[in-house]
Amino acid sequence: MVIPARTFIISLTPSSLLRVGLLPLLFQPHGSKTLLRPLPAKQMDDLWFRFYLAVLISSVIAARAFRRKSVDLSGVAAGIPVMVIHTVAGYRFAVLLLVFFFSSSKLTRVGEEKKRAVDAEFKEGGQRNWRQVLANSGIASILLIILATLANGQDRCLDTNESKIITSLMGGIIGHYACCNGDTWSSELGILSVTQPRLITTFKTVPKGTNGGITLDGLLAATVAGIVIGVPYILVGLITAECSANVAWRQLLVVPVAAFAGLFGSLVDSFIGATLQFSGYCSVRKKVVAKPGPTVVKISGRNILDNNSVNMVSVLLTSLLTSIACIYIF
Repeated sequence: MVIPARTFIISLTPSSLLRVGLLPLLFQPHGSKTLLRPLPAKQMDDLWFRFYLAVLISSVIAARAFRRKSVDLSGVAAGIPVMVIHTVAGYRFAVLLLVFFFSSSKLTRVGEEKKRAVDAEFKEGGQRNWRQVLANSGIASILLIILATLANGQDRCLDTNESKIITSLMGGIIGHYACCNGDTWSSELGILSVTQPRLITTFKTVPKGTNGGITLDGLLAATVAGIVIGVPYILVGLITAECSANVAWRQLLVVPVAAFAGLFGSLVDSFIGATLQFSGYCSVRKKVVAKPGPTVVKISGRNILDNNSVNMVSVLLTSLLTSIACIYIF
């Protein structure tokens, strides 16, 4: 069944509150009035299927991640609703979330002993809490709720001729996960680099673990991380989205866009970290710490933002940039 492009989704009744952005109701402009009507039964069944599938898959993944100390209980509580939103909005957005989660969790475990020696906030398995989950998925979840509302839960191609708003939203989501993945990969692999990091604002060498420290290895990792987001987005879209041959070929441009977003996001994160996030060397712990103290010598940054706040700001800026860029590219 073809849904008119001018239709939108809204929820107004208590029974449909669960459906806001997930399993919503349609309203269709009709002259000066708004006509409310339920989604077609077949489409509603598909959305409910995605909902139940997301709950099942996210519960299994969350249980496994909790056992492996990749997340704590608060991270599980935040992660399941996030997975549901992504899956109901579209299968390939769920894939992006899973690619980011599994790749970052895997890289967190690489070189754990070396990371333990230099990272004052090291946690076994990189255990993430609800703040970290939302810092890395909150903005995307909001964008996906809006996207699902406008697209009626149907996957679309990046095509401004069809819809500039939907193309912009999808571009922002791609940029979001390219940034998150790029920042994580650059941090987790950059700290293992044989070369000493340099502060992005002064290019002076700084101890490993310093916020805003960059290495060539880390920047390359961020770029590859962006590509790792772009490729599955295209591949899954070949199955879930329908578009003309001309538009389909242009979807390949997602890969360089995602690669750039991964690198750009990492650089923005580093710049903000070097200026608005405190880094100091503790003479007692012999490590770089994120809070000032009597035994801490300042390296860089003001004590304004914490790591989660830095991540959110860099994600927001990268998402905004890729959102605008996709309007001109696609």
